[in-house]
Amino acid sequence: MSAAAWSPVSLAVLCAGVGHGRPTRLLADWVTEAVCRSLAAGGARADVEVLELHRLAADLAQYSAQGRASLDLREAIAAVVAADGLVVATPVLAASPSEVFDSFFAVLGDKVLSGMPVLLALSSGSRWQPSDLAQVMRRRLTSVHAEPVATVVVAGPADGRPTAQTDAARLRACIDQGAAELAVAMRSHRQ
Repeated sequence: MSAAAWSPVSLAVLCAGVGHGRPTRLLADWVTEAVCRSLAAGGARADVEVLELHRLAADLAQYSAQGRASLDLREAIAAVVAADGLVVATPVLAASPSEVFDSFFAVLGDKVLSGMPVLLALSSGSRWQPSDLAQVMRRRLTSVHAEPVATVVVAGPADGRPTAQTDAARLRACIDQGAAELAVAMRSHRQ
């Protein structure tokens, strides 16, 4: 294995939930762990930076009102832009991501994330189908020219009433699939 395969890759994790221990943050953590495992299986070590977007809410409001980015907001943008890959975890209600998610991506502007591989992780409490949620989120990411991987992780109520064990196995399989896709895309993006 080449020395380049063991060099660290940078993974930025955007969490638009309301804090640690909440469903969106837990989902972000599970996805991040799976991505790190997939990268390690391919001989790469991940340097991970988790960005809690709710902590930037006031900075995003200030930017929207005055056009000035705070130091914290500039550092968050720099971390995302410099990353080799991105995990985006957001709660989705009524087929719309959190307001802080929309605000952050509005600040990024056009083409800033050109070619950036992204894994979407959605924490949904709605009755929208996963394909509907994925379509909404993909449009938001492709508007900044990011490249979402094929798999979208959706955690939330399922149609029907499958057992919790079945749901957990389905979610784990989906996370592992998406993580493997992101790891491959990150290695390709880096070359």
